[in-house]
Amino acid sequence: MKILLRVKPSSSVLLAAIFAIGAVSLSGCSESDTKAVDRVEEAEALARVKSLEARAAEIKDEMAANPSAKLSVSMPDESTIPDDEFGAAVRRGLQIANHTYKEMPDNVGNQLNCTSCHLGNGSEAYAAPWNGMLGIYPIYRSRAGRVNSIQERINGCFERSMNGKALDLGSDDMNAMVSYMSWLSQGLPYGVSPEGRGFVKVDKTLEPNTDNGKKLFAEKCSVCHGENGEGQYNDDGTYIYPAVAGDKSFNDGAGMARTYTAAAFIKGKMPFGQGNSLSDQEAVDIAAYFTHLPRPIKANKDKDWPNGDAPKDVRR
Repeated sequence: MKILLRVKPSSSVLLAAIFAIGAVSLSGCSESDTKAVDRVEEAEALARVKSLEARAAEIKDEMAANPSAKLSVSMPDESTIPDDEFGAAVRRGLQIANHTYKEMPDNVGNQLNCTSCHLGNGSEAYAAPWNGMLGIYPIYRSRAGRVNSIQERINGCFERSMNGKALDLGSDDMNAMVSYMSWLSQGLPYGVSPEGRGFVKVDKTLEPNTDNGKKLFAEKCSVCHGENGEGQYNDDGTYIYPAVAGDKSFNDGAGMARTYTAAAFIKGKMPFGQGNSLSDQEAVDIAAYFTHLPRPIKANKDKDWPNGDAPKDVRR
Protein backbone atom coordinates (compact mmCIF):
# COMPACT_ATOMS: atom_id res chain seq x y z
CA MET A 1 0.00 0.00 0.00
CA LYS A 2 1.39 3.38 -0.98
CA ILE A 3 1.37 5.91 1.84
CA LEU A 4 1.13 9.62 1.08
CA LEU A 5 2.43 12.07 3.63
CA ARG A 6 0.91 15.52 3.88
CA VAL A 7 3.23 17.84 5.74
CA LYS A 8 2.29 20.89 7.74
CA PRO A 9 2.92 24.33 6.20
CA SER A 10 5.35 25.20 9.00
CA SER A 11 8.01 22.98 7.42
CA SER A 12 8.23 25.00 4.22
CA VAL A 13 11.70 25.25 2.79
CA LEU A 14 13.08 24.08 6.10
CA LEU A 15 16.76 24.60 5.49
CA ALA A 16 16.30 28.05 4.00
CA ALA A 17 14.07 29.15 6.85
CA ILE A 18 16.38 27.76 9.50
CA PHE A 19 19.44 29.47 8.04
CA ALA A 20 17.59 32.73 7.47
CA ILE A 21 16.15 32.94 10.97
CA GLY A 22 19.41 31.75 12.45
CA ALA A 23 21.29 34.51 10.64
CA VAL A 24 18.94 37.14 12.02
CA SER A 25 19.33 35.72 15.50
CA LEU A 26 23.12 35.70 15.38
CA SER A 27 23.33 39.22 14.06
CA GLY A 28 21.09 40.40 16.90
CA CYS A 29 23.39 38.79 19.47
CA SER A 30 26.41 40.68 18.14
CA GLU A 31 25.00 44.10 19.03
CA SER A 32 26.27 45.36 22.37
CA ASP A 33 23.40 47.81 22.83
CA THR A 34 20.61 45.29 22.24
CA LYS A 35 17.34 46.59 23.66
CA ALA A 36 14.95 44.48 25.71
CA VAL A 37 12.45 44.36 22.84
CA ASP A 38 15.20 43.09 20.54
CA ARG A 39 15.97 40.30 22.99
CA VAL A 40 12.31 39.28 23.01
CA GLU A 41 12.26 39.17 19.20
CA GLU A 42 15.53 37.23 19.25
CA ALA A 43 14.05 34.67 21.63
CA GLU A 44 10.97 34.32 19.43
CA ALA A 45 13.17 33.80 16.36
CA LEU A 46 15.16 31.12 18.18
CA ALA A 47 11.91 29.43 19.19
CA ARG A 48 10.81 29.37 15.56
CA VAL A 49 14.13 27.78 14.60
CA LYS A 50 13.60 25.10 17.24
CA SER A 51 10.09 24.47 15.92
CA LEU A 52 11.34 24.11 12.35
CA GLU A 53 14.13 21.80 13.44
CA ALA A 54 11.63 19.65 15.34
CA ARG A 55 9.33 19.44 12.31
CA ALA A 56 12.28 18.53 10.06
CA ALA A 57 13.10 15.69 12.43
CA GLU A 58 9.47 14.52 12.35
CA ILE A 59 9.48 14.43 8.54
CA LYS A 60 12.74 12.49 8.54
CA ASP A 61 11.30 9.95 11.00
CA GLU A 62 8.07 9.64 8.97
CA MET A 63 10.00 8.98 5.77
CA ALA A 64 12.26 6.46 7.54
CA ALA A 65 9.26 4.61 8.97
CA ASN A 66 7.59 4.47 5.54
CA PRO A 67 10.34 3.98 2.90
CA SER A 68 7.76 3.77 0.10
CA ALA A 69 5.98 6.95 1.18
CA LYS A 70 5.97 10.06 -0.96
CA LEU A 71 4.90 13.57 -0.17
CA SER A 72 1.82 14.51 -2.15
CA VAL A 73 1.05 17.60 -4.20
CA SER A 74 -1.70 19.86 -2.88
CA MET A 75 -2.61 23.53 -2.98
CA PRO A 76 -1.78 25.17 0.36
CA ASP A 77 -4.46 27.21 2.09
CA GLU A 78 -4.23 30.79 0.80
CA SER A 79 -4.54 31.99 4.38
CA THR A 80 -0.92 30.88 4.82
CA ILE A 81 0.28 33.60 2.44
CA PRO A 82 2.01 36.05 4.79
CA ASP A 83 0.87 39.66 5.06
CA ASP A 84 4.21 41.19 4.08
CA GLU A 85 6.35 41.95 1.04
CA PHE A 86 6.94 38.28 0.32
CA GLY A 87 3.20 37.62 0.54
CA ALA A 88 2.54 40.41 -1.95
CA ALA A 89 4.99 38.76 -4.36
CA VAL A 90 3.28 35.39 -3.85
CA ARG A 91 -0.13 36.90 -4.65
CA ARG A 92 1.31 38.57 -7.74
CA GLY A 93 2.75 35.23 -8.86
CA LEU A 94 -0.64 33.56 -8.42
CA GLN A 95 -2.27 36.33 -10.46
CA ILE A 96 0.29 35.90 -13.25
CA ALA A 97 -0.18 32.13 -13.28
CA ASN A 98 -3.93 32.37 -13.83
CA HIS A 99 -4.10 35.48 -16.01
CA THR A 100 -0.79 35.47 -17.88
CA TYR A 101 -2.21 36.74 -21.18
CA LYS A 102 -3.90 39.77 -19.57
CA GLU A 103 -1.19 40.52 -16.99
CA MET A 104 1.84 40.23 -19.28
CA PRO A 105 0.80 41.14 -22.84
CA ASP A 106 4.36 42.15 -23.77
CA ASN A 107 5.62 38.66 -22.97
CA VAL A 108 2.73 36.46 -24.14
CA GLY A 109 2.46 36.02 -27.91
CA ASN A 110 -0.69 33.89 -27.89
CA GLN A 111 -3.72 33.92 -25.59
CA LEU A 112 -2.74 31.24 -23.09
CA ASN A 113 -2.07 31.30 -19.36
CA CYS A 114 0.41 29.30 -17.32
CA THR A 115 -2.57 27.40 -15.94
CA SER A 116 -3.62 26.32 -19.42
CA CYS A 117 -1.28 23.39 -18.80
CA HIS A 118 -0.27 23.74 -15.13
CA LEU A 119 -3.79 23.14 -13.86
CA GLY A 120 -5.20 24.03 -10.46
CA ASN A 121 -3.20 27.21 -9.85
CA GLY A 122 -0.05 25.32 -10.87
CA SER A 123 -0.68 22.88 -8.03
CA GLU A 124 -2.66 19.95 -9.44
CA ALA A 125 -1.09 16.50 -9.28
CA TYR A 126 -0.04 15.07 -12.65
CA ALA A 127 -0.60 18.41 -14.40
CA ALA A 128 3.05 19.49 -14.17
CA PRO A 129 2.63 21.08 -10.71
CA TRP A 130 5.15 23.61 -9.45
CA ASN A 131 5.20 22.25 -5.91
CA GLY A 132 8.76 21.38 -4.94
CA MET A 133 10.34 22.88 -8.05
CA LEU A 134 12.72 25.10 -6.09
CA GLY A 135 14.11 21.98 -4.44
CA ILE A 136 14.93 20.50 -7.86
CA TYR A 137 16.43 23.44 -9.76
CA PRO A 138 19.10 24.22 -10.87
CA ILE A 139 19.11 21.01 -12.91
CA TYR A 140 20.74 19.72 -16.09
CA ARG A 141 18.28 19.76 -19.01
CA SER A 142 19.15 17.87 -22.16
CA ARG A 143 17.14 20.23 -24.38
CA ALA A 144 19.49 23.05 -23.45
CA GLY A 145 22.52 20.81 -23.04
CA ARG A 146 23.41 22.66 -19.84
CA VAL A 147 22.30 23.30 -16.28
CA ASN A 148 19.27 25.60 -16.13
CA SER A 149 18.06 27.78 -13.27
CA ILE A 150 14.37 27.91 -12.39
CA GLN A 151 14.26 31.41 -13.95
CA GLU A 152 15.58 30.01 -17.23
CA ARG A 153 13.00 27.24 -17.09
CA ILE A 154 10.21 29.79 -16.61
CA ASN A 155 11.49 31.81 -19.56
CA GLY A 156 11.54 28.68 -21.67
CA CYS A 157 7.79 28.44 -21.15
CA PHE A 158 7.30 32.08 -22.10
CA GLU A 159 9.25 31.61 -25.33
CA ARG A 160 7.66 28.28 -26.23
CA SER A 161 4.32 27.59 -24.58
CA MET A 162 3.41 31.28 -24.58
CA ASN A 163 5.06 31.87 -27.97
CA GLY A 164 6.33 35.10 -26.45
CA LYS A 165 9.33 36.85 -24.95
CA ALA A 166 11.49 36.07 -21.97
CA LEU A 167 11.17 38.08 -18.75
CA ASP A 168 14.13 39.96 -17.33
CA LEU A 169 15.74 37.49 -14.94
CA GLY A 170 15.72 39.96 -12.05
CA SER A 171 12.36 41.56 -12.74
CA ASP A 172 9.64 41.90 -10.12
CA ASP A 173 7.36 39.62 -12.14
CA MET A 174 10.01 36.91 -12.38
CA ASN A 175 10.62 37.19 -8.64
CA ALA A 176 6.85 36.98 -8.08
CA MET A 177 6.62 33.72 -10.01
CA VAL A 178 9.56 32.23 -8.11
CA SER A 179 8.03 33.44 -4.83
CA TYR A 180 4.74 31.77 -5.68
CA MET A 181 6.53 28.50 -6.48
CA SER A 182 8.35 28.78 -3.16
CA TRP A 183 5.07 29.24 -1.29
CA LEU A 184 3.54 26.27 -3.13
CA SER A 185 6.47 24.17 -1.97
CA GLN A 186 5.82 24.56 1.73
CA GLY A 187 5.96 21.23 3.48
CA LEU A 188 8.24 19.67 0.86
CA PRO A 189 11.78 19.06 2.11
CA TYR A 190 14.59 20.08 -0.22
CA GLY A 191 15.28 17.58 -2.99
CA VAL A 192 12.17 15.45 -2.39
CA SER A 193 10.08 14.75 -5.49
CA PRO A 194 6.38 14.75 -4.50
CA GLU A 195 3.80 12.24 -5.66
CA GLY A 196 2.08 13.78 -8.69
CA ARG A 197 5.08 15.57 -10.19
CA GLY A 198 4.98 15.91 -13.99
CA PHE A 199 2.38 13.91 -15.91
CA VAL A 200 1.15 10.33 -15.80
CA LYS A 201 3.20 7.84 -17.79
CA VAL A 202 2.27 6.62 -21.26
CA ASP A 203 3.80 3.90 -23.38
CA LYS A 204 6.24 5.71 -25.67
CA THR A 205 6.76 2.63 -27.80
CA LEU A 206 3.23 2.96 -29.22
CA GLU A 207 3.04 4.05 -32.85
CA PRO A 208 0.45 6.82 -33.36
CA ASN A 209 -2.47 6.51 -35.73
CA THR A 210 -3.32 10.06 -36.75
CA ASP A 211 -6.45 9.04 -38.66
CA ASN A 212 -7.86 7.55 -35.48
CA GLY A 213 -6.58 10.59 -33.58
CA LYS A 214 -8.55 12.93 -35.86
CA LYS A 215 -11.70 10.87 -35.30
CA LEU A 216 -11.21 10.80 -31.52
CA PHE A 217 -10.42 14.53 -31.41
CA ALA A 218 -13.74 15.28 -33.14
CA GLU A 219 -15.59 13.00 -30.72
CA LYS A 220 -13.94 13.91 -27.43
CA CYS A 221 -12.06 17.22 -27.77
CA SER A 222 -13.67 19.51 -30.33
CA VAL A 223 -16.71 20.37 -28.18
CA CYS A 224 -14.36 22.43 -25.97
CA HIS A 225 -11.28 23.14 -28.09
CA GLY A 226 -13.03 23.71 -31.42
CA GLU A 227 -13.17 21.76 -34.66
CA ASN A 228 -9.61 22.77 -35.58
CA GLY A 229 -8.25 23.20 -32.07
CA GLU A 230 -8.81 26.97 -32.16
CA GLY A 231 -10.37 27.21 -28.67
CA GLN A 232 -13.32 29.26 -27.40
CA TYR A 233 -13.08 32.86 -26.20
CA ASN A 234 -14.74 35.54 -24.11
CA ASP A 235 -15.39 39.03 -25.51
CA ASP A 236 -12.24 40.36 -23.80
CA GLY A 237 -10.00 37.87 -25.61
CA THR A 238 -9.50 35.54 -22.66
CA TYR A 239 -10.36 31.94 -23.34
CA ILE A 240 -13.18 29.75 -22.13
CA TYR A 241 -11.25 26.74 -23.44
CA PRO A 242 -7.67 27.22 -24.68
CA ALA A 243 -6.46 26.79 -28.23
CA VAL A 244 -4.43 23.65 -28.88
CA ALA A 245 -3.63 24.66 -32.45
CA GLY A 246 -3.39 27.81 -34.56
CA ASP A 247 -1.76 31.16 -33.86
CA LYS A 248 -3.32 31.50 -30.38
CA SER A 249 -1.69 28.32 -29.15
CA PHE A 250 1.80 27.14 -28.17
CA ASN A 251 4.52 27.00 -30.80
CA ASP A 252 6.17 23.88 -32.20
CA GLY A 253 9.12 24.18 -29.82
CA ALA A 254 6.94 23.73 -26.74
CA GLY A 255 6.95 20.50 -24.79
CA MET A 256 3.22 20.14 -25.43
CA ALA A 257 3.94 20.07 -29.18
CA ARG A 258 5.64 16.71 -28.68
CA THR A 259 3.41 13.67 -29.24
CA TYR A 260 4.24 11.67 -26.12
CA THR A 261 4.39 14.67 -23.77
CA ALA A 262 0.96 15.80 -24.98
CA ALA A 263 -0.31 12.22 -24.74
CA ALA A 264 0.74 12.02 -21.09
CA PHE A 265 -1.21 15.20 -20.30
CA ILE A 266 -4.24 13.96 -22.25
CA LYS A 267 -4.14 10.55 -20.61
CA GLY A 268 -4.15 11.97 -17.08
CA LYS A 269 -6.38 15.04 -17.47
CA MET A 270 -8.54 14.90 -20.60
CA PRO A 271 -11.35 15.03 -21.53
CA PHE A 272 -11.71 17.65 -18.82
CA GLY A 273 -13.05 16.06 -15.67
CA GLN A 274 -12.62 12.57 -17.15
CA GLY A 275 -8.91 11.96 -16.65
CA ASN A 276 -7.56 8.44 -17.14
CA SER A 277 -10.62 7.45 -19.19
CA LEU A 278 -8.61 7.02 -22.41
CA SER A 279 -6.22 4.22 -23.22
CA ASP A 280 -2.56 4.97 -23.85
CA GLN A 281 -3.10 4.31 -27.55
CA GLU A 282 -6.06 6.68 -27.76
CA ALA A 283 -4.11 9.42 -25.98
CA VAL A 284 -1.12 8.94 -28.31
CA ASP A 285 -3.36 9.01 -31.39
CA ILE A 286 -5.11 12.23 -30.32
CA ALA A 287 -1.80 13.87 -29.42
CA ALA A 288 -0.19 12.93 -32.72
CA TYR A 289 -3.12 14.48 -34.56
CA PHE A 290 -3.49 17.86 -32.84
CA THR A 291 0.20 18.54 -32.16
CA HIS A 292 0.82 18.46 -35.90
CA LEU A 293 -1.98 20.89 -36.75
CA PRO A 294 -0.76 24.34 -37.89
CA ARG A 295 0.79 26.40 -35.10
CA PRO A 296 3.52 29.07 -34.65
CA ILE A 297 7.09 28.10 -35.50
CA LYS A 298 9.72 28.42 -32.74
CA ALA A 299 12.78 30.33 -33.93
CA ASN A 300 16.16 28.64 -33.47
CA LYS A 301 14.70 25.32 -32.36
CA ASP A 302 17.47 23.66 -34.38
CA LYS A 303 19.73 24.60 -31.46
CA ASP A 304 17.76 22.39 -29.06
CA TRP A 305 19.38 19.17 -27.85
CA PRO A 306 22.91 20.22 -28.86
CA ASN A 307 24.33 16.89 -27.67
CA GLY A 308 22.27 14.91 -30.16
CA ASP A 309 20.05 13.18 -27.59
CA ALA A 310 16.69 14.54 -28.74
CA PRO A 311 13.60 12.36 -28.10
CA LYS A 312 11.99 10.81 -31.17
CA ASP A 313 8.90 13.05 -31.05
CA VAL A 314 10.78 16.38 -31.15
CA ARG A 315 9.56 18.79 -33.83
CA ARG A 316 12.21 19.83 -36.32
